[in-house]
Amino acid sequence: MLGAVAVLLPLFVFMTWKYVHRQKQNTTELMVEKGAALIRSFEAGTRTGMMGMNWGGLQVQRLLSETAKQPDIIYLMVTDAHGKILAHSDPHMIGQTYKTDLDLGRISRSERLSWRRVTGPEGKMVFEVYRQFHPLQPPRFKRRGKMMRMMNQDWCQSMTFSNGSRFSDRRIIFVGMDMAPVEAARKEDERHMVFMALTMLLLGFAGFITLFLAQAYRSTRTSLSRVKAFSDHLVETMPIGLVALDGEGKILSVNRAAEAILGEKVSQLGALQATRVLPSELLAIMEDARDKGGPVEAEITCIMRDGSSIPLEVIATPLEIGQGLPGLVTLFRDLSEIKRLKEEVVRTQRLASIGRLAAGVAHEIRNPLSSIKGFATYFKERYKHIPQDQKTADIMIQEVERLNRVISQLLEFARPTHVQKSNVDLISIIQDALKMVEDDAGKRDIRLEIRAPEQALATRLDPDRIKQVLLNLYLNAIEAMDEGGTLIVEVSRERPGGPIEIRVKDTGKGIPEKDLPHVFDPYFTTKPSGTGLGLAIAHKIVEAHGGEILVESQVGEGTTVTIQLPYVHNGSMGEQDNGT
Repeated sequence: MLGAVAVLLPLFVFMTWKYVHRQKQNTTELMVEKGAALIRSFEAGTRTGMMGMNWGGLQVQRLLSETAKQPDIIYLMVTDAHGKILAHSDPHMIGQTYKTDLDLGRISRSERLSWRRVTGPEGKMVFEVYRQFHPLQPPRFKRRGKMMRMMNQDWCQSMTFSNGSRFSDRRIIFVGMDMAPVEAARKEDERHMVFMALTMLLLGFAGFITLFLAQAYRSTRTSLSRVKAFSDHLVETMPIGLVALDGEGKILSVNRAAEAILGEKVSQLGALQATRVLPSELLAIMEDARDKGGPVEAEITCIMRDGSSIPLEVIATPLEIGQGLPGLVTLFRDLSEIKRLKEEVVRTQRLASIGRLAAGVAHEIRNPLSSIKGFATYFKERYKHIPQDQKTADIMIQEVERLNRVISQLLEFARPTHVQKSNVDLISIIQDALKMVEDDAGKRDIRLEIRAPEQALATRLDPDRIKQVLLNLYLNAIEAMDEGGTLIVEVSRERPGGPIEIRVKDTGKGIPEKDLPHVFDPYFTTKPSGTGLGLAIAHKIVEAHGGEILVESQVGEGTTVTIQLPYVHNGSMGEQDNGT
């Protein structure tokens, strides 16, 4: 607004001043032209009377009085070079001296028309026009002779004023015109011009403001569009489910996370009643928030349309969107993963406790086992001629060795897993581990298949520990296929820099769904002679590498164990470092 004033105000002030100045000039020129016309008219009348050869001062006075009767003429007079009034529109002024500060002598010798503004009778503003008075020169007769000279002499002698002065003497004529009508008209024009200038200023100012408002509106609309796009994108991509309802319980907005949790494309169904889409447990929290008039937080378990139950953390709060019942905004997230992680933490803590207990028990058991094995070996040598005693001693030795293996595995599970990483070719490790189980697979008519990239896949890991994990998985898969089948090992990386995935698939009998959450628990096994520590140790080794191991299985179709290892490649092949 200040900018518009700074630009427009000087412009319109200058235009108004210029117009007023031009009007003054036009008024002056008009008055000068009018005065000059009156002077020429009076001189022409005087000249016409002179040509009749019978004019004198009385006739000039009469002509002057008649001419001065025009309404805008205040006075009309003729003076000599000394200011003596020879003729005046007011006869009482004849013979008096016209008091003025003008150089009458110079004016009487000049034919130049001059003007000035003076104060007249009764304080009126008078526009006075004056110059040398010469009702044209006497006629110059072409014929010369005594008669012509006599006629010229008679012309000049006969043209005299009442006081005896002749027209041939230097005289000055003054015309005083009333400026009141002209000034009134000029002031009216000035007022009109000022009014028009103010009007144009206001219009220009309004135009500027309109442009500013239009620009501000456009900028605001653009900003609003950006904010709306940002808020829409934020709501749509936020990882927490959002559902907004109006006062009538209709769904106004729902984001993708909410649709993923609810299992329905609600946004494609239009405005629906929330009762047709949302679980009753979630609706109950919303109604509670509306009744309380404030936010409500709760953890609930919702039963979905497909019968599954999902634990949710819910925050519902009223939303004022107009008159009537307030709307509702509800945020919720799926706690399934969090609960799984909590259970995993509990399981890890339980395993740590079991490991510490097992380490103590194993230490206490290993010494007596050594004594038992020694005694069994002694009795085997002492009663080597008795077959029954030999068989008994062999059984004792085998069982002691089995118990030693179990204790070794138990101790390995209980103590922290140390890994020695080096740059190795993971494909070679997988192939070497498969060669170690080829005989067992051949005896059971099991076909081995590897699906891996042809080029080497170099990464940093502990080759012995990873080979131990793979052997455990291969042997479990072979034992699950009693009547033959196929053992498939797949190696892949979904994206550059992403984790390496090793999938070990078999076509065996599978694992029941109720047993899947416990496959990595120590001492959990479905094999008659198993210890239940193989997969638990494999799980610890993979975790020590910063990876993850997952199990998927269908009874009668087979099992898939997926190992995800981080891809790390630093240095050249064969370089080693120690890690835990």
